[in-house]
Formats: sequence, C-alpha cells, structure tokens
Amino acid sequence: MKYIKHLLLVLMFSNCQAQTEQLLKSKTSVSDLSNTRIYERLTEEVDGEVVWKEKYKYIDSVDLHKITYLSDGLKVNGFLVKPKKEGKYPCVIYNRGGNRDFGALSSSFSALELGRIAKEGYVVIASQYRGNGGSEGQEEFWGSDVNDVTILTEVLKEVKEADVSRIGMFGWSRGGMMTYIALTKTDKVKVAVVGGANSDLTIIERKGMESGVYAELIPDYENNKELELKKRSAIHWVEKFPKDVPILLLHGNSDWRVKSSNSLKLALEFEKHRVPYRLKIFEGADHGINEFKNEMNDEVINWLDKYLKNEEPLPDMEYHGR
Repeated sequence: MKYIKHLLLVLMFSNCQAQTEQLLKSKTSVSDLSNTRIYERLTEEVDGEVVWKEKYKYIDSVDLHKITYLSDGLKVNGFLVKPKKEGKYPCVIYNRGGNRDFGALSSSFSALELGRIAKEGYVVIASQYRGNGGSEGQEEFWGSDVNDVTILTEVLKEVKEADVSRIGMFGWSRGGMMTYIALTKTDKVKVAVVGGANSDLTIIERKGMESGVYAELIPDYENNKELELKKRSAIHWVEKFPKDVPILLLHGNSDWRVKSSNSLKLALEFEKHRVPYRLKIFEGADHGINEFKNEMNDEVINWLDKYLKNEEPLPDMEYHGR
C-alpha cells in the first residue's frame, strides 16, 4: 500500500512538472544590426553619425529577440519583436514563406518587416519551423510542423507584454497555407491575414515544386500523393474554417509563383460557407505585392487594428439589407 501511495505521489509530481515546464527556452536580444546585409541601405550619415533613414527610424522603437521554444519536444528557433514601451499588447503570429533555407527568417527581416507591425503596438512572434534555421526535427511542408505555429499561442503566455486574449495570425505564401491549416486546429486566433498563398496543391503549375519540394519534404509522398496534397489544400476542406475569424486575402495578379486564382477560388468557397473574408487583388503586382508595398502594409495593419486591437464586431454574414 505504501508503495502504491509513493508511486501516485511521484506521478502527481511528474505531471505538475510537465504542466509547468516552460516552452520558451531562450530569448536573446539582437541590438546590433550593423553586420546585416541591408544595414547600409537603411541608414545614412548625419553630422558624422550613422542613423536610420527617416522611414526606418521605427526600428529603434522595438526590441528584437532570437528565441528558442519547444514544439512536440523539439527545440525550434524563431524571432520575437515587441514595442520598447512598457505595456500589454495584442499579438501577431507571423508565418514565414519558403522552405528550408529559402525564405528563412533573418535578424534584418525581423527588425524591418516584423518591426513594422510591432511598432503599431503588437507583440510579433515568428517560427523558422522545425528542421529550419538551426531548429531540431524535420520539415514536413505543412505536416506536423504546423504544430510549431499553433504552439506559439501557448509560448506567448510566457511573454509578459503579450495579451493572449487577442492573438492574430499573418502568413505569406507557404506561411499563408500554414495559417489556413492552423485556423482549423486552434480557437485562440481571432483574426487572420494571408498573402500570396496557394489554396490547391493538387493543381501543380510549377513542376519543380513537386520534384524539388513536395517529394523531398512531404512524408511518404510517393505512396500517398493525392491524400497528402489534399490535406494541405484549403480549398478541399473549407467547411473546417471557423466562422468567427475574419480573413483578409491579399494577392498580386502578376504573381508567377502562386497564381492569384488560388485566392479567387478560395474566396468563392468562403462565400458558399459564409466564412468572413475580404479579398484584395493588386493589379500587376508580384508575389510580394512589391508594386503596392505601402498600400498593402496599410491593409494589413488596418485589418489587425479593426478586429484585434479595437475588437470591432464581426461582420454580419447573414444575407440582409433592403
């Protein structure tokens, strides 16, 4: 009897330890960007001193950190950017594009692009995904690596400035597809922005993607090609999308990497299922919508502000009006 009681106490203690184990394993400040490849482009010399150009001065208003956190027991790397001013801020999970080293996050990108969001009063967190950027594990191109994104809602609880009652998600390209899947696996995200994302991988327009990416990264691709591609294609499971998360879809209609028809077709499915969305196609814009960069950035912040920071009511998706 004594042995059983002792065993129960050990199990209870072990469970408590597991529940209280920190997910955020390390957070290292990045304060010097002078060695980054874009530093000279962002700075100028004034009275013998190197300073940020006017439109990049916001970089000084945010704190940038490299982070390592746990996901399925793996140590995964990423970045955290937050305002320097003390306070409690809504959060944005940013999902990067690309695969392996292509599209991997850097300190300069995080300071520039994630900092652009953070300066508006947001805590921004981003993952390199497992197997990438020095992270443990193996990338599965929207397989179990989606867990590296959804667990960030828990990691944010360990960031004192993070208001985890207000979390949004912003994904570009492959990161947009990670966002689509993540929205069906967590109820912690209140609003989403997706740019330049594929919605149907079963239509393979770039042959190099299949042989060089899908076949190399998706587990058991050769034997389960159709099933695995559908699992990663939002247009095949639109009914799983939450009806209380407004989604902003952004695309350039001169995007050769991912045709804008992907967003158009998905929007039509959202229409059928009454998923709240807004679709904006930029005429003549490329994959990054670089021809309309300022307008696109404003669209993103306005959407996040509306539903996350200001917590405006969700759109009425019932057919109504005169």
